[in-house]
Amino acid sequence: MATAGQVIKCKAAVAWEPRKPLSIEEVDVAPPKAHEVRIKVVATGVCHTDWKYLYEAGTAMKLRPFPLVLGHEAAGIVESVGPQVTQFAPGDKVIPLFLPFCHECAQCKSSKTNICKKNWENTQAGVLADGTSRISCRGQQVYQFLGVSSFCQYTVVPDTSLAKIEPSAPLDKVCLLGCGVSTGYGAAVQTGKVEKDSTCAVFGLGAVGLAAVMGCKAVMAKRIIGVDINPEKFEKAKQFGATDCINPKDYNKPIQEVLVEMTNGGVDYALECVGRPSIMSAALESTREGCGTCVIAGWTEADTMSVQIIKILMGRTLKGTYFGGWKSVKDVPKLVEKYMQKKLKLDEFITHNLSLGQINAAFELLTNGQSIRTVISLEDS
Repeated sequence: MATAGQVIKCKAAVAWEPRKPLSIEEVDVAPPKAHEVRIKVVATGVCHTDWKYLYEAGTAMKLRPFPLVLGHEAAGIVESVGPQVTQFAPGDKVIPLFLPFCHECAQCKSSKTNICKKNWENTQAGVLADGTSRISCRGQQVYQFLGVSSFCQYTVVPDTSLAKIEPSAPLDKVCLLGCGVSTGYGAAVQTGKVEKDSTCAVFGLGAVGLAAVMGCKAVMAKRIIGVDINPEKFEKAKQFGATDCINPKDYNKPIQEVLVEMTNGGVDYALECVGRPSIMSAALESTREGCGTCVIAGWTEADTMSVQIIKILMGRTLKGTYFGGWKSVKDVPKLVEKYMQKKLKLDEFITHNLSLGQINAAFELLTNGQSIRTVISLEDS
């Protein structure tokens, strides 16, 4: 493309400091360096994790460096590639990923884990492999959230953190596979390995939770109980496959006790999709003695959760999952194919479509529980 090798000026939503609204700014996006790819971001989802890192910075979430461009759930088109990039070419449709897959490390070669740590410390700190960001504004560096920063019309990502997808895929839908849907769906089918005819409880009915419900239904679980304090989410949950929905506020006892009574001893699988330690503990305690499994999918950087040791000694399994257990670059294209084959829902998660200039409104919708996923279009912003 004509812009290859040049700095691109474009719009981005910049977080200048924690707990403040994002500001739409003109930014400079530098060309990609070795093993990097610059992409034109077409669409991005607004994930609750973006909100957490902005509004819970320094409390439930570690303080990231600012100024910062958030966004990590996106899809776009390759604009140019840096030296030594062999797997991508301008025009490719792609999904950037906050979890790399380098093909070379022990974790990537193992069938037991998806946790590749290529460039991990740098991307967690908001920079790429050389210790700097490719985005700048008003003469200063702007950090890249998780090495992605999709609230920007162009961004640069490592070639180990990018999945090439089929050309016919609609980018304003498959962007959701960059985080929330993949995480929840994988928590059920990949990490939890939920079984046919089992009984499940899904804690939290946001995008991750609804995807977990979808995963439980896909493997033909017999009973899927959705748990949320917002009853307005119940109808949507049932569309995804929930057989029951309960609100903890409707009971005068802990929700785990309610679930144990409802299921005559506890659920076979509990999927925690909120990211709060107290709910993680409740999820574990809702599982059946001897064989119950609890999967923690909700993200938090809180230090501890409370675990009654007797609950583990009595045969329960407690598992964590990151990005649903998927090997990112390898598995995301397969999830795109499942969507294209109508074996995976995505459209149904999208409740709002907005422009980049409306990004703060998208956060408000999320905070007020009015949206499942808002998709931001960056092409016409």
